[in-house]
Amino acid sequence: MNILVIDDDSAVRKFIGVTLKKAEHAVFEADNGKSGLEFLKGRPQIDLVITDLIMPEKEGIETIMEIRRQYPSIKIIAISGGGKVGPDNYLVLADALGAHTTLKKPFSGQELLMSLNLLQ
Repeated sequence: MNILVIDDDSAVRKFIGVTLKKAEHAVFEADNGKSGLEFLKGRPQIDLVITDLIMPEKEGIETIMEIRRQYPSIKIIAISGGGKVGPDNYLVLADALGAHTTLKKPFSGQELLMSLNLLQ
């Protein structure tokens, strides 16, 4: 599976990337929603986007809405630690706006792979 990971935290991107590469997935990275959407232009081979919800430039909620509108076949996993209000409110909103599943940070590699398996 070709997976785009969008998160402003490089350590989170690295953790997700290592986990997914060990499971033999191709992983691409972007550091915010704006650069993630730029990456998607002209790349129909992306099967899944894993996006954080709280980021600079373009937050994950906006990113999810644009992906749903422009690339309806791409599956989405929303992730969030929630910032000041906690992750649950953001994750519920992400789910309502088109994320296929959500994960609350911190999560384990096993939890990530289980979520991925549910989408295949």
